[in-house]
Amino acid sequence: MFVDRAVIYVTGGNGGSGCVSFRREKYVPKGGPNGGDGGNGGDVILRPDRNLSTLLDFKTHPHYKAERAQHGKGSNKHGKCGSDLVVNVPLGTIVRDRTTGEVCGDLVDPSQSLVVAKGGKGGRGNARFVSATNRAPRHWEQGEYGEERILELELKLIADVGLVGLPNAGKSTLISKLSDAKPKIADYPFTTLQPNLGLVKYRDIGSFVIADMPGIIAGAHLGKGLGHQFLRHIERTRVLILLVDCTGEDPIEEVDLLKAELAHYLPTLTERIGLVLLTKSDLSEGLTYPDVTAIGLPVHAVSSVSGEGLSELKDTIWRLLDESNQGVSS
Repeated sequence: MFVDRAVIYVTGGNGGSGCVSFRREKYVPKGGPNGGDGGNGGDVILRPDRNLSTLLDFKTHPHYKAERAQHGKGSNKHGKCGSDLVVNVPLGTIVRDRTTGEVCGDLVDPSQSLVVAKGGKGGRGNARFVSATNRAPRHWEQGEYGEERILELELKLIADVGLVGLPNAGKSTLISKLSDAKPKIADYPFTTLQPNLGLVKYRDIGSFVIADMPGIIAGAHLGKGLGHQFLRHIERTRVLILLVDCTGEDPIEEVDLLKAELAHYLPTLTERIGLVLLTKSDLSEGLTYPDVTAIGLPVHAVSSVSGEGLSELKDTIWRLLDESNQGVSS
């Protein structure tokens, strides 16, 4: 089950308290203070993991608490610090403080780590309070409590290419032919209820990740259909491909609708559109349609059933990704 929003409760470990203790040594009549310090509590740390793709686990297990520290002991023995609690989250997770609304971090790199709840500081033992005027202190400090926070997790999938189209445009069939993804495919609208990611191998050069988004309808940016719920997942894609059914009544009108919905949601998304893909070309024999090249974008026709145009499509996508890399580097 795909879940892209969750609320979790995180608590750092409590710090250990300091100790009041006096040493007892033979031939030392008054001894001296030797109470040790308490240890520091553990932190709660979020770390992105590319092997995770959903926040489902956080729905069923929302509470996370790091280990508390041990108290100080006599003979100047300090308490052991609590262990950090490392929680793995999907790559592309945005972390927000639910109380303030502040974005704590955006975990888009596997090398990142984010401390979301700090452990409490350990208290000092009485050995720390020795002075020239206080040779036998009985003061000590209590360990601090660990930080408590309520966090909102939002997952935005990371993909190189995003497929955008109306319901039944052939997105799921296409991604199943290009990659190892196994999306649900049927002959009725909205068979895709969650984004699907697939890894596409390109010749012997490399590979890229492609995402199949649920169908977009007019008014998706206002919450109609399923588009509004998943439009945020294409924010991280480098290249967008608009899929248009060859058997539709007006391809140009469909392209304009898709571009308008993307622009309403996030204006910069239209700049990432690199290709208009006419799907189901095996069903278009004998049919004539308006020239979709009038929209000013490259146009390709493919048939996921017969395999027509799929090899050329991979070449085009690889070129578009290479151009997007050059644009970022410049």
